[in-house]
Amino acid sequence: MCFSIPSFADVDYHIDINQPVHHLAQVSVSFPKTMSSQLTVNLPVWRTGRYQVLPIADGVRLFSAEDDNGKALPWTRTASGEWTIDLTTPTAVNITYQLHANELADRLRHIDDSHAYLDASGVLMYSPEFRQQPVNVGLSVPKGWQSFSGMDKGPTPHSFKAANYDVLVDSPIETGINQHFNFEANGREYDVVFWGEGNYDTQQIVTDLTKVSGQASMIWDDYPFERYVYMVHATNGARGATEHLNSTVIQLPRFNFREREDYLRFISTASHEFIHTWNVKAYRPEGLVPYDYQNENMSELLWIAEGSTSYFQNQLLLRAGVISAKEFFDDLSLRIVLNENNPGRDTQSVAEASLGQWSSTWGDYALNHSVNIYSEGYLASMALDFSVIQDSDLVHSYRDVHKALYQNFKIPMGYNVQDVQSILTTLTGKDYQPWWQEFVNQPFSLDFELLLSQAGLTTTYGDKPKTKVDAGMSLSGLHNDLILATVAKNGPAWQAGLTAGDELVAVNGLKVTAEGFEKRFDDFSPGDKVNVTVFSNDRLKDVNLLLAEQPEGTLSITAVEQPSAAQKAFFKAWLGVDWPFDAEGKWLKNDEA
Repeated sequence: MCFSIPSFADVDYHIDINQPVHHLAQVSVSFPKTMSSQLTVNLPVWRTGRYQVLPIADGVRLFSAEDDNGKALPWTRTASGEWTIDLTTPTAVNITYQLHANELADRLRHIDDSHAYLDASGVLMYSPEFRQQPVNVGLSVPKGWQSFSGMDKGPTPHSFKAANYDVLVDSPIETGINQHFNFEANGREYDVVFWGEGNYDTQQIVTDLTKVSGQASMIWDDYPFERYVYMVHATNGARGATEHLNSTVIQLPRFNFREREDYLRFISTASHEFIHTWNVKAYRPEGLVPYDYQNENMSELLWIAEGSTSYFQNQLLLRAGVISAKEFFDDLSLRIVLNENNPGRDTQSVAEASLGQWSSTWGDYALNHSVNIYSEGYLASMALDFSVIQDSDLVHSYRDVHKALYQNFKIPMGYNVQDVQSILTTLTGKDYQPWWQEFVNQPFSLDFELLLSQAGLTTTYGDKPKTKVDAGMSLSGLHNDLILATVAKNGPAWQAGLTAGDELVAVNGLKVTAEGFEKRFDDFSPGDKVNVTVFSNDRLKDVNLLLAEQPEGTLSITAVEQPSAAQKAFFKAWLGVDWPFDAEGKWLKNDEA
Protein backbone atom coordinates (compact mmCIF):
# COMPACT_ATOMS: atom_id res chain seq x y z
CA MET A 1 0.00 0.00 0.00
CA CYS A 2 1.22 3.53 -0.78
CA PHE A 3 -0.50 6.72 0.38
CA SER A 4 0.76 8.98 -2.43
CA ILE A 5 3.87 10.04 -4.35
CA PRO A 6 6.74 10.94 -1.96
CA SER A 7 8.06 14.48 -1.84
CA PHE A 8 11.44 15.40 -3.31
CA ALA A 9 13.98 16.19 -0.58
CA ASP A 10 17.53 15.44 0.50
CA VAL A 11 18.73 12.37 2.39
CA ASP A 12 20.99 13.46 5.25
CA TYR A 13 23.77 11.30 6.68
CA HIS A 14 25.88 11.89 9.77
CA ILE A 15 28.84 9.80 10.86
CA ASP A 16 30.06 10.33 14.41
CA ILE A 17 33.49 8.75 14.83
CA ASN A 18 33.10 8.50 18.57
CA GLN A 19 35.24 5.47 19.44
CA PRO A 20 38.01 5.38 16.82
CA VAL A 21 40.41 3.28 18.87
CA HIS A 22 37.75 0.52 18.90
CA HIS A 23 36.91 0.98 15.18
CA LEU A 24 33.41 2.23 16.05
CA ALA A 25 31.18 5.01 14.81
CA GLN A 26 27.54 6.01 15.18
CA VAL A 27 25.67 6.51 11.90
CA SER A 28 22.45 8.51 11.55
CA VAL A 29 20.35 8.74 8.38
CA SER A 30 17.36 11.00 7.86
CA PHE A 31 15.05 10.03 5.01
CA PRO A 32 12.46 12.49 3.65
CA LYS A 33 8.79 12.14 4.34
CA THR A 34 7.40 9.00 2.73
CA MET A 35 3.81 8.11 1.95
CA SER A 36 4.53 4.38 1.84
CA SER A 37 3.30 1.91 4.41
CA GLN A 38 6.81 0.48 4.64
CA LEU A 39 10.27 1.89 4.10
CA THR A 40 12.99 -0.51 3.03
CA VAL A 41 16.58 0.44 3.80
CA ASN A 42 19.61 -1.43 2.53
CA LEU A 43 23.31 -1.77 3.04
CA PRO A 44 24.96 -3.12 -0.15
CA VAL A 45 26.16 -6.72 -0.17
CA TRP A 46 29.13 -5.87 -2.40
CA ARG A 47 31.19 -2.82 -3.17
CA THR A 48 32.00 -1.40 -6.57
CA GLY A 49 35.37 -2.43 -7.95
CA ARG A 50 35.21 -5.83 -6.25
CA TYR A 51 33.01 -8.44 -7.87
CA GLN A 52 32.30 -10.52 -4.81
CA VAL A 53 29.46 -10.72 -2.30
CA LEU A 54 30.75 -9.74 1.15
CA PRO A 55 29.34 -9.99 4.72
CA ILE A 56 29.15 -6.19 4.88
CA ALA A 57 26.07 -5.96 7.10
CA ASP A 58 27.83 -7.86 9.89
CA GLY A 59 29.37 -4.53 10.89
CA VAL A 60 25.96 -3.15 11.91
CA ARG A 61 24.60 -3.32 15.45
CA LEU A 62 22.00 -1.42 17.55
CA PHE A 63 19.77 -0.56 14.58
CA SER A 64 16.78 1.61 15.42
CA ALA A 65 14.17 3.68 13.55
CA GLU A 66 12.04 6.66 14.55
CA ASP A 67 9.38 8.81 12.92
CA ASP A 68 9.64 12.60 12.59
CA ASN A 69 8.29 12.98 16.15
CA GLY A 70 10.98 10.76 17.65
CA LYS A 71 8.61 7.83 18.17
CA ALA A 72 10.14 4.37 17.72
CA LEU A 73 9.06 2.52 14.58
CA PRO A 74 8.83 -1.28 14.33
CA TRP A 75 11.24 -2.93 11.89
CA THR A 76 12.22 -6.37 10.64
CA ARG A 77 15.50 -7.69 9.23
CA THR A 78 14.33 -9.06 5.87
CA ALA A 79 17.64 -9.93 4.16
CA SER A 80 21.36 -9.88 4.91
CA GLY A 81 21.56 -6.25 3.84
CA GLU A 82 17.95 -5.19 4.28
CA TRP A 83 15.75 -3.74 7.02
CA THR A 84 12.02 -3.11 6.53
CA ILE A 85 10.39 -0.41 8.66
CA ASP A 86 6.62 -0.40 9.18
CA LEU A 87 4.76 2.93 8.94
CA THR A 88 1.17 3.76 9.85
CA THR A 89 1.11 7.39 8.74
CA PRO A 90 3.12 9.50 6.29
CA THR A 91 6.35 10.51 8.04
CA ALA A 92 10.03 11.19 7.67
CA VAL A 93 12.15 8.32 8.94
CA ASN A 94 15.34 8.59 10.98
CA ILE A 95 17.53 5.53 11.50
CA THR A 96 20.64 5.07 13.62
CA TYR A 97 23.07 2.20 14.01
CA GLN A 98 26.48 1.39 15.41
CA LEU A 99 29.11 0.67 12.76
CA HIS A 100 32.22 -1.44 13.26
CA ALA A 101 34.89 -0.57 10.67
CA ASN A 102 38.05 -2.66 10.56
CA GLU A 103 38.14 -3.89 6.96
CA LEU A 104 41.08 -1.88 5.65
CA ALA A 105 42.39 -4.58 3.29
CA ASP A 106 38.95 -4.84 1.70
CA ARG A 107 39.09 -1.07 1.08
CA LEU A 108 35.57 -1.01 2.48
CA ARG A 109 35.75 0.75 5.85
CA HIS A 110 38.38 1.33 8.47
CA ILE A 111 38.45 3.49 11.58
CA ASP A 112 41.28 3.89 14.06
CA ASP A 113 42.78 6.69 16.13
CA SER A 114 44.63 8.16 13.12
CA HIS A 115 42.04 8.11 10.34
CA ALA A 116 38.85 6.73 8.87
CA TYR A 117 38.43 5.39 5.35
CA LEU A 118 34.72 5.25 4.55
CA ASP A 119 33.36 3.64 1.42
CA ALA A 120 29.60 4.31 1.53
CA SER A 121 28.79 0.77 0.41
CA GLY A 122 30.14 -0.44 3.75
CA VAL A 123 28.97 2.48 5.86
CA LEU A 124 25.80 4.23 4.70
CA MET A 125 22.39 2.63 4.18
CA TYR A 126 20.05 3.77 1.44
CA SER A 127 16.40 3.37 0.59
CA PRO A 128 15.53 2.35 -2.98
CA GLU A 129 12.67 4.86 -2.70
CA PHE A 130 15.13 7.74 -2.29
CA ARG A 131 18.15 6.38 -4.18
CA GLN A 132 18.06 9.15 -6.79
CA GLN A 133 17.59 12.05 -4.41
CA PRO A 134 20.37 14.43 -3.30
CA VAL A 135 22.43 13.44 -0.28
CA ASN A 136 24.39 15.36 2.35
CA VAL A 137 27.09 13.81 4.51
CA GLY A 138 28.46 15.30 7.71
CA LEU A 139 31.23 13.95 9.93
CA SER A 140 32.10 14.40 13.58
CA VAL A 141 35.81 13.62 13.81
CA PRO A 142 38.64 14.04 16.33
CA LYS A 143 40.38 17.41 16.47
CA GLY A 144 43.12 17.92 13.88
CA TRP A 145 41.68 15.61 11.26
CA GLN A 146 41.28 16.63 7.59
CA SER A 147 38.56 15.19 5.35
CA PHE A 148 38.74 14.55 1.59
CA SER A 149 36.44 12.98 -1.00
CA GLY A 150 35.66 13.12 -4.70
CA MET A 151 32.24 14.46 -3.72
CA ASP A 152 31.53 18.19 -3.76
CA LYS A 153 32.40 19.92 -0.51
CA GLY A 154 29.62 20.84 1.89
CA PRO A 155 29.23 23.95 4.06
CA THR A 156 31.69 22.75 6.74
CA PRO A 157 35.24 21.30 6.54
CA HIS A 158 33.94 17.80 7.29
CA SER A 159 30.86 17.70 5.07
CA PHE A 160 30.10 16.68 1.49
CA LYS A 161 27.16 16.54 -0.89
CA ALA A 162 26.29 14.40 -3.89
CA ALA A 163 23.59 14.26 -6.54
CA ASN A 164 22.33 10.85 -5.37
CA TYR A 165 23.30 7.64 -3.61
CA ASP A 166 25.06 6.28 -6.72
CA VAL A 167 27.49 9.20 -6.58
CA LEU A 168 27.85 8.80 -2.81
CA VAL A 169 28.58 5.09 -3.00
CA ASP A 170 31.33 5.75 -5.57
CA SER A 171 32.98 8.61 -3.66
CA PRO A 172 34.78 7.31 -0.56
CA ILE A 173 35.88 9.62 2.23
CA GLU A 174 39.40 9.73 3.67
CA THR A 175 39.51 11.66 6.95
CA GLY A 176 42.24 11.78 9.54
CA ILE A 177 45.84 12.83 10.10
CA ASN A 178 47.21 13.03 6.59
CA GLN A 179 49.40 14.88 4.12
CA HIS A 180 47.70 16.74 1.29
CA PHE A 181 49.04 17.99 -2.05
CA ASN A 182 47.32 19.32 -5.16
CA PHE A 183 48.21 19.93 -8.78
CA GLU A 184 46.66 20.69 -12.16
CA ALA A 185 46.89 18.76 -15.43
CA ASN A 186 45.07 19.55 -18.66
CA GLY A 187 42.76 21.99 -16.88
CA ARG A 188 41.67 19.52 -14.23
CA GLU A 189 42.31 19.76 -10.48
CA TYR A 190 43.85 16.91 -8.51
CA ASP A 191 44.29 16.17 -4.81
CA VAL A 192 46.78 13.67 -3.43
CA VAL A 193 46.18 12.52 0.16
CA PHE A 194 48.71 10.35 2.04
CA TRP A 195 47.74 8.49 5.21
CA GLY A 196 50.33 6.54 7.16
CA GLU A 197 54.07 6.81 7.56
CA GLY A 198 56.31 5.09 5.03
CA ASN A 199 59.35 5.38 2.81
CA TYR A 200 57.50 7.13 0.00
CA ASP A 201 58.73 10.30 -1.70
CA THR A 202 55.74 12.62 -1.86
CA GLN A 203 57.40 14.92 -4.41
CA GLN A 204 58.23 12.09 -6.79
CA ILE A 205 54.73 10.68 -6.52
CA VAL A 206 53.05 14.03 -7.12
CA THR A 207 55.37 14.74 -10.06
CA ASP A 208 54.68 11.37 -11.69
CA LEU A 209 50.94 11.52 -11.02
CA THR A 210 50.92 14.92 -12.73
CA LYS A 211 52.56 13.38 -15.80
CA VAL A 212 50.22 10.38 -15.85
CA SER A 213 47.09 12.46 -15.34
CA GLY A 214 47.98 14.53 -18.38
CA GLN A 215 48.05 11.50 -20.68
CA ALA A 216 44.32 10.74 -20.85
CA SER A 217 44.15 12.19 -24.37
CA MET A 218 46.14 9.14 -25.47
CA ILE A 219 42.74 7.43 -25.60
CA TRP A 220 39.82 9.75 -24.82
CA ASP A 221 38.86 13.18 -26.10
CA ASP A 222 37.61 14.68 -22.83
CA TYR A 223 37.27 14.12 -19.09
CA PRO A 224 34.30 12.81 -17.05
CA PHE A 225 35.38 14.87 -14.02
CA GLU A 226 36.55 18.34 -12.98
CA ARG A 227 38.42 17.21 -9.86
CA TYR A 228 40.10 13.92 -8.99
CA VAL A 229 41.45 12.58 -5.69
CA TYR A 230 44.32 10.10 -5.27
CA MET A 231 44.20 8.53 -1.79
CA VAL A 232 47.37 6.68 -0.76
CA HIS A 233 47.47 4.35 2.24
CA ALA A 234 50.91 3.42 3.57
CA THR A 235 50.17 0.71 6.08
CA ASN A 236 50.74 -2.93 7.02
CA GLY A 237 48.69 -5.95 6.10
CA ALA A 238 46.92 -4.30 3.18
CA ARG A 239 47.74 -3.89 -0.49
CA GLY A 240 45.71 -3.23 -3.60
CA ALA A 241 43.55 -0.46 -5.01
CA THR A 242 39.99 0.40 -5.96
CA GLU A 243 38.65 2.77 -8.59
CA HIS A 244 35.82 5.19 -7.94
CA LEU A 245 33.85 7.81 -9.82
CA ASN A 246 36.50 10.53 -9.61
CA SER A 247 38.91 9.15 -7.04
CA THR A 248 40.93 6.09 -6.12
CA VAL A 249 42.46 4.53 -3.03
CA ILE A 250 45.82 2.78 -3.35
CA GLN A 251 47.27 0.66 -0.55
CA LEU A 252 50.84 -0.53 -0.16
CA PRO A 253 52.89 -1.76 2.82
CA ARG A 254 54.48 1.35 4.32
CA PHE A 255 58.06 0.45 3.38
CA ASN A 256 57.29 -0.78 -0.15
CA PHE A 257 57.76 2.48 -2.02
CA ARG A 258 61.50 3.20 -2.27
CA GLU A 259 62.90 0.35 -4.39
CA ARG A 260 62.30 0.83 -8.09
CA GLU A 261 60.44 -2.47 -8.43
CA ASP A 262 58.11 -1.50 -5.59
CA TYR A 263 57.62 2.02 -6.90
CA LEU A 264 56.74 0.73 -10.36
CA ARG A 265 54.09 -1.46 -8.76
CA PHE A 266 52.63 1.60 -7.05
CA ILE A 267 52.68 3.97 -10.01
CA SER A 268 51.31 1.39 -12.45
CA THR A 269 48.47 0.74 -10.00
CA ALA A 270 47.76 4.46 -9.88
CA SER A 271 47.67 4.53 -13.67
CA HIS A 272 45.33 1.52 -13.70
CA GLU A 273 42.86 3.18 -11.35
CA PHE A 274 43.02 6.47 -13.23
CA ILE A 275 42.12 4.70 -16.48
CA HIS A 276 39.16 3.15 -14.68
CA THR A 277 37.71 6.65 -14.37
CA TRP A 278 36.71 6.19 -18.00
CA ASN A 279 36.71 2.40 -18.48
CA VAL A 280 34.15 1.24 -15.85
CA LYS A 281 33.11 4.49 -14.22
CA ALA A 282 32.16 6.47 -17.35
CA TYR A 283 31.24 3.48 -19.54
CA ARG A 284 30.79 -0.16 -18.66
CA PRO A 285 29.08 -3.37 -19.83
CA GLU A 286 25.30 -3.69 -19.75
CA GLY A 287 25.35 -6.18 -16.86
CA LEU A 288 26.83 -3.49 -14.63
CA VAL A 289 24.35 -0.75 -15.53
CA PRO A 290 22.77 0.24 -13.26
CA TYR A 291 24.55 -1.17 -10.23
CA ASP A 292 22.36 -3.54 -8.24
CA TYR A 293 23.86 -3.24 -4.78
CA GLN A 294 21.90 -6.18 -3.37
CA ASN A 295 22.67 -8.74 -6.09
CA GLU A 296 25.49 -9.94 -8.33
CA ASN A 297 25.95 -7.87 -11.50
CA MET A 298 26.85 -10.40 -14.18
CA SER A 299 28.75 -9.62 -17.37
CA GLU A 300 30.82 -11.59 -19.88
CA LEU A 301 32.83 -8.44 -20.61
CA LEU A 302 34.67 -7.94 -17.32
CA TRP A 303 37.84 -8.84 -19.21
CA ILE A 304 37.40 -5.51 -21.05
CA ALA A 305 36.52 -3.61 -17.89
CA GLU A 306 39.55 -4.94 -16.00
CA GLY A 307 41.93 -6.63 -18.44
CA SER A 308 41.92 -3.77 -20.93
CA THR A 309 42.58 -1.33 -18.08
CA SER A 310 45.61 -3.44 -17.12
CA TYR A 311 46.67 -3.43 -20.77
CA PHE A 312 46.62 0.37 -21.02
CA GLN A 313 48.12 1.21 -17.61
CA ASN A 314 51.80 0.94 -18.56
CA GLN A 315 51.22 2.44 -21.98
CA LEU A 316 50.07 5.57 -20.18
CA LEU A 317 53.23 5.53 -18.05
CA LEU A 318 55.45 4.93 -21.08
CA ARG A 319 54.00 7.86 -23.01
CA ALA A 320 54.26 10.05 -19.92
CA GLY A 321 57.94 9.23 -19.57
CA VAL A 322 57.39 7.79 -16.08
CA ILE A 323 58.76 4.38 -17.08
CA SER A 324 61.31 3.41 -19.72
CA ALA A 325 60.65 1.20 -22.71
CA LYS A 326 62.75 -1.53 -21.10
CA GLU A 327 60.62 -1.38 -17.96
CA PHE A 328 57.51 -1.59 -20.10
CA PHE A 329 58.77 -4.72 -21.84
CA ASP A 330 60.10 -6.29 -18.64
CA ASP A 331 56.52 -6.16 -17.36
CA LEU A 332 55.16 -7.65 -20.58
CA SER A 333 57.80 -10.42 -20.44
CA LEU A 334 56.65 -11.37 -16.96
CA ARG A 335 53.04 -11.49 -18.13
CA ILE A 336 54.01 -13.81 -20.99
CA VAL A 337 55.83 -16.19 -18.63
CA LEU A 338 52.91 -16.26 -16.20
CA ASN A 339 50.52 -17.02 -19.04
CA GLU A 340 52.66 -19.79 -20.46
CA ASN A 341 52.88 -21.36 -16.99
CA ASN A 342 49.14 -21.18 -16.39
CA PRO A 343 47.52 -24.54 -17.21
CA GLY A 344 44.08 -22.98 -16.82
CA ARG A 345 44.44 -21.13 -20.13
CA ASP A 346 43.55 -24.39 -21.87
CA THR A 347 40.31 -24.74 -19.90
CA GLN A 348 38.59 -21.40 -19.45
CA SER A 349 37.83 -18.53 -21.83
CA VAL A 350 37.99 -14.87 -20.81
CA ALA A 351 34.22 -14.62 -21.38
CA GLU A 352 33.60 -17.51 -18.99
CA ALA A 353 36.08 -16.04 -16.50
CA SER A 354 34.16 -12.77 -16.62
CA LEU A 355 30.87 -14.48 -15.87
CA GLY A 356 32.51 -16.55 -13.14
CA GLN A 357 34.32 -13.68 -11.45
CA TRP A 358 31.70 -13.44 -8.70
CA SER A 359 32.47 -16.99 -7.61
CA SER A 360 36.16 -17.17 -8.51
CA THR A 361 38.72 -18.60 -6.09
CA TRP A 362 42.50 -18.78 -5.79
CA GLY A 363 44.88 -21.66 -5.37
CA ASP A 364 45.51 -24.98 -7.05
CA TYR A 365 42.11 -25.36 -8.72
CA ALA A 366 42.22 -21.83 -10.12
CA LEU A 367 45.73 -22.33 -11.49
CA ASN A 368 44.77 -25.51 -13.30
CA HIS A 369 41.30 -24.67 -14.52
CA SER A 370 40.88 -20.89 -14.67
CA VAL A 371 42.15 -17.72 -16.23
CA ASN A 372 42.20 -14.26 -14.73
CA ILE A 373 40.17 -11.36 -16.14
CA TYR A 374 43.11 -9.07 -15.38
CA SER A 375 46.09 -11.02 -16.72
CA GLU A 376 44.48 -12.97 -19.54
CA GLY A 377 42.21 -9.99 -20.19
CA TYR A 378 45.40 -7.99 -20.75
CA LEU A 379 46.62 -10.50 -23.32
CA ALA A 380 43.25 -10.72 -25.09
CA SER A 381 43.29 -6.92 -25.30
CA MET A 382 46.79 -7.00 -26.73
CA ALA A 383 45.81 -9.57 -29.35
CA LEU A 384 42.79 -7.45 -30.27
CA ASP A 385 44.95 -4.31 -30.47
CA PHE A 386 47.39 -5.97 -32.87
CA SER A 387 44.51 -7.23 -34.97
CA VAL A 388 42.91 -3.77 -35.24
CA ILE A 389 46.25 -2.13 -36.09
CA GLN A 390 46.89 -4.67 -38.82
CA ASP A 391 43.35 -4.74 -40.22
CA SER A 392 43.17 -0.93 -40.36
CA ASP A 393 46.60 -0.60 -42.02
CA LEU A 394 47.96 1.20 -38.94
CA VAL A 395 45.23 3.84 -39.00
CA HIS A 396 43.41 2.67 -35.86
CA SER A 397 44.18 0.77 -32.67
CA TYR A 398 42.35 -0.65 -29.66
CA ARG A 399 42.55 2.84 -28.14
CA ASP A 400 40.00 3.94 -30.74
CA VAL A 401 37.63 1.20 -29.58
CA HIS A 402 37.63 2.68 -26.09
CA LYS A 403 37.31 6.19 -27.39
CA ALA A 404 34.17 5.08 -29.25
CA LEU A 405 32.80 3.29 -26.18
CA TYR A 406 33.21 6.48 -24.18
CA GLN A 407 31.62 8.63 -26.87
CA ASN A 408 28.64 6.37 -27.52
CA PHE A 409 27.91 4.41 -24.33
CA LYS A 410 28.30 6.76 -21.40
CA ILE A 411 26.42 5.83 -18.22
CA PRO A 412 23.44 5.32 -17.90
CA MET A 413 23.86 3.41 -21.15
CA GLY A 414 25.76 0.14 -21.22
CA TYR A 415 27.48 -1.70 -24.05
CA ASN A 416 27.28 -5.34 -25.09
CA VAL A 417 29.28 -7.75 -27.23
CA GLN A 418 27.53 -6.69 -30.43
CA ASP A 419 28.30 -3.04 -29.70
CA VAL A 420 32.02 -3.78 -29.38
CA GLN A 421 32.03 -5.90 -32.53
CA SER A 422 30.20 -3.14 -34.41
CA ILE A 423 32.88 -0.61 -33.40
CA LEU A 424 35.59 -3.02 -34.54
CA THR A 425 33.90 -3.44 -37.91
CA THR A 426 33.55 0.32 -38.31
CA LEU A 427 37.26 0.82 -37.62
CA THR A 428 38.57 -2.01 -39.78
CA GLY A 429 35.85 -2.88 -42.30
CA LYS A 430 36.04 -6.52 -41.17
CA ASP A 431 33.70 -8.89 -39.37
CA TYR A 432 35.10 -9.58 -35.89
CA GLN A 433 32.78 -12.40 -34.91
CA PRO A 434 35.32 -15.07 -35.95
CA TRP A 435 38.06 -13.34 -33.94
CA TRP A 436 35.72 -13.09 -30.96
CA GLN A 437 34.92 -16.77 -31.13
CA GLU A 438 38.61 -17.72 -31.23
CA PHE A 439 39.97 -15.39 -28.55
CA VAL A 440 37.03 -14.54 -26.27
CA ASN A 441 34.45 -17.32 -26.34
CA GLN A 442 36.92 -20.18 -26.10
CA PRO A 443 40.28 -20.72 -24.39
CA PHE A 444 43.14 -19.22 -26.37
CA SER A 445 46.90 -19.54 -26.51
CA LEU A 446 48.86 -16.77 -28.15
CA ASP A 447 51.89 -17.29 -30.40
CA PHE A 448 53.87 -14.50 -28.77
CA GLU A 449 56.76 -14.74 -31.21
CA LEU A 450 54.46 -14.31 -34.19
CA LEU A 451 52.52 -11.54 -32.46
CA LEU A 452 55.55 -9.52 -31.37
CA SER A 453 57.34 -9.94 -34.69
CA GLN A 454 54.75 -7.61 -36.23
CA ALA A 455 56.26 -4.86 -34.06
CA GLY A 456 59.86 -5.92 -34.77
CA LEU A 457 60.29 -7.69 -31.43
CA THR A 458 61.31 -11.13 -30.23
CA THR A 459 61.63 -12.97 -26.92
CA THR A 460 64.84 -14.46 -25.58
CA TYR A 461 66.34 -16.08 -22.50
CA GLY A 462 69.78 -14.80 -23.48
CA ASP A 463 72.45 -15.64 -26.02
CA LYS A 464 72.99 -19.10 -24.54
CA PRO A 465 69.67 -20.15 -23.03
CA LYS A 466 69.74 -22.88 -20.41
CA THR A 467 67.11 -25.09 -18.87
CA LYS A 468 66.47 -26.33 -15.36
CA VAL A 469 64.34 -28.96 -13.68
CA ASP A 470 60.57 -28.61 -13.44
CA ALA A 471 58.88 -30.82 -10.84
CA GLY A 472 55.46 -29.26 -11.47
CA MET A 473 54.65 -28.50 -7.85
CA SER A 474 55.08 -25.70 -5.32
CA LEU A 475 54.90 -25.23 -1.57
CA SER A 476 52.68 -22.77 0.27
CA GLY A 477 55.67 -20.66 1.29
CA LEU A 478 54.48 -20.46 4.90
CA HIS A 479 57.27 -20.90 7.47
CA ASN A 480 58.61 -24.46 7.23
CA ASP A 481 55.45 -25.80 5.63
CA LEU A 482 56.02 -28.74 3.27
CA ILE A 483 52.40 -28.90 2.16
CA LEU A 484 52.00 -28.82 -1.61
CA ALA A 485 50.08 -25.64 -2.51
CA THR A 486 49.83 -26.26 -6.26
CA VAL A 487 50.37 -29.18 -8.57
CA ALA A 488 50.43 -28.04 -12.18
CA LYS A 489 48.01 -29.86 -14.45
CA ASN A 490 49.76 -32.47 -16.63
CA GLY A 491 53.13 -31.66 -15.05
CA PRO A 492 55.47 -34.24 -13.48
CA ALA A 493 53.86 -34.21 -10.02
CA TRP A 494 50.35 -34.32 -11.56
CA GLN A 495 51.29 -37.28 -13.77
CA ALA A 496 52.74 -39.05 -10.74
CA GLY A 497 49.48 -38.73 -8.83
CA LEU A 498 50.40 -36.02 -6.34
CA THR A 499 47.85 -33.38 -5.44
CA ALA A 500 47.62 -30.12 -3.53
CA GLY A 501 47.48 -30.81 0.18
CA ASP A 502 49.98 -33.67 0.12
CA GLU A 503 52.84 -33.24 2.63
CA LEU A 504 56.31 -33.70 1.20
CA VAL A 505 58.57 -35.91 3.34
CA ALA A 506 61.55 -37.11 1.33
CA VAL A 507 63.20 -37.21 -2.09
CA ASN A 508 65.02 -40.43 -2.99
CA GLY A 509 64.71 -41.53 0.62
CA LEU A 510 66.30 -38.43 2.12
CA LYS A 511 64.43 -35.90 4.22
CA VAL A 512 63.68 -32.59 2.53
CA THR A 513 63.07 -29.23 4.16
CA ALA A 514 61.00 -26.29 2.99
CA GLU A 515 64.12 -24.14 2.81
CA GLY A 516 65.95 -26.74 0.74
CA PHE A 517 63.00 -27.71 -1.49
CA GLU A 518 64.14 -25.97 -4.69
CA LYS A 519 67.83 -26.69 -4.13
CA ARG A 520 67.08 -30.38 -3.69
CA PHE A 521 65.52 -30.61 -7.14
CA ASP A 522 68.41 -28.63 -8.60
CA ASP A 523 70.52 -31.71 -7.84
CA PHE A 524 68.81 -33.44 -10.77
CA SER A 525 68.50 -32.87 -14.51
CA PRO A 526 65.46 -32.80 -16.80
CA GLY A 527 64.54 -36.35 -17.72
CA ASP A 528 65.72 -37.85 -14.41
CA LYS A 529 63.40 -40.07 -12.41
CA VAL A 530 63.17 -39.38 -8.69
CA ASN A 531 61.26 -41.05 -5.89
CA VAL A 532 59.14 -38.72 -3.80
CA THR A 533 57.62 -39.64 -0.44
CA VAL A 534 54.57 -37.78 0.81
CA PHE A 535 51.80 -38.05 3.35
CA SER A 536 48.55 -38.15 1.37
CA ASN A 537 45.39 -38.23 3.46
CA ASP A 538 47.68 -39.10 6.40
CA ARG A 539 49.00 -42.20 4.62
CA LEU A 540 52.60 -42.54 3.56
CA LYS A 541 52.90 -42.71 -0.21
CA ASP A 542 55.82 -43.17 -2.62
CA VAL A 543 55.62 -42.00 -6.23
CA ASN A 544 58.10 -41.68 -9.08
CA LEU A 545 58.46 -38.36 -10.89
CA LEU A 546 59.82 -37.98 -14.40
CA LEU A 547 61.29 -34.49 -14.17
CA ALA A 548 60.55 -32.06 -16.98
CA GLU A 549 62.44 -28.95 -18.03
CA GLN A 550 61.79 -25.24 -18.00
CA PRO A 551 63.80 -22.24 -19.15
CA GLU A 552 66.38 -20.91 -16.71
CA GLY A 553 66.81 -17.20 -16.25
CA THR A 554 64.60 -14.25 -17.14
CA LEU A 555 62.65 -13.86 -20.34
CA SER A 556 63.28 -10.55 -22.08
CA ILE A 557 61.87 -8.83 -25.12
CA THR A 558 64.25 -7.26 -27.59
CA ALA A 559 64.50 -6.23 -31.23
CA VAL A 560 64.62 -8.72 -34.06
CA GLU A 561 67.68 -8.62 -36.28
CA GLN A 562 67.37 -5.90 -38.91
CA PRO A 563 63.80 -4.78 -38.20
CA SER A 564 62.01 -3.42 -41.24
CA ALA A 565 60.50 0.01 -41.66
CA ALA A 566 57.07 -1.64 -41.63
CA GLN A 567 57.79 -3.30 -38.28
CA LYS A 568 58.97 0.00 -36.78
CA ALA A 569 55.87 1.73 -38.10
CA PHE A 570 53.69 -0.96 -36.49
CA PHE A 571 55.58 -0.43 -33.22
CA LYS A 572 54.87 3.30 -33.35
CA ALA A 573 51.18 2.71 -34.14
CA TRP A 574 50.97 0.30 -31.22
CA LEU A 575 52.67 2.26 -28.41
CA GLY A 576 52.89 5.78 -29.80
CA VAL A 577 56.61 6.12 -28.96
CA ASP A 578 59.70 6.01 -31.15
CA TRP A 579 61.74 2.87 -31.81
CA PRO A 580 63.79 2.37 -28.59
CA PHE A 581 66.73 0.36 -29.96
CA ASP A 582 69.94 1.34 -31.73
CA ALA A 583 71.29 -0.20 -34.93
CA GLU A 584 72.77 -3.11 -32.93
CA GLY A 585 69.49 -3.89 -31.23
CA LYS A 586 70.56 -2.44 -27.87
CA TRP A 587 68.37 -0.17 -25.78
CA LEU A 588 68.83 3.53 -26.34
CA LYS A 589 70.07 5.21 -23.18
CA ASN A 590 66.80 6.94 -22.28
CA ASP A 591 64.75 3.80 -22.95
CA GLU A 592 66.85 1.56 -20.72
CA ALA A 593 67.01 3.73 -17.61
